[in-house]
Amino acid sequence: MRSGSREETAVGLGQRILQSVNNDLFELSKLEVKDLTQFKGVGEAKAISIIAALELGRRRRDTKKTKKKKITCSADAYEVVKSKLLDLRLEEFWVILQDRAGHVIKLELISKGGVSGTVVDTRPILKSAIAHLASTLILVHNHPSGNLRPSAADIKVTKRISEAAKLLDMQVNDHLIVTDDGYYSFADEGML
Repeated sequence: MRSGSREETAVGLGQRILQSVNNDLFELSKLEVKDLTQFKGVGEAKAISIIAALELGRRRRDTKKTKKKKITCSADAYEVVKSKLLDLRLEEFWVILQDRAGHVIKLELISKGGVSGTVVDTRPILKSAIAHLASTLILVHNHPSGNLRPSAADIKVTKRISEAAKLLDMQVNDHLIVTDDGYYSFADEGML
């Protein structure tokens, strides 16, 4: 409603409009612009805003909530990221942010690099995890060379991010290395 008039507040105006339809939102949603502009303090723009708000509410009610993907193993994580990392010529580092139950909150690109590596800064990863209220993380990067074995740098960055996450009561559940031929899981190999 944003505002009312000199004689009536926006809340009062809203209450008066609702009372005119016996506080029935379904009846309110049937009103048209010409019906709403009959109320003092409601112009065409405000009437359109009311109708639009009711329409959004109706659409929300009619829309099924999308089911969040749940990751329970490395294969699930691979399915979430493989479309982003296959057939790339340069290395990319991604993070899967999850809630406490393992549902995917967000899949986020952290950095792009060259043929043999990419710079991975812990701060943007944890900043995003905090912003999205993530509880667990899965680190993911690709090896364009096709080599599935983790490098010393891969092991070091995994340890660094895991230790930093623990300070914030978060946990790194896995780190996947993805190639066009499959993936390597730090968790599956006992590397975490």
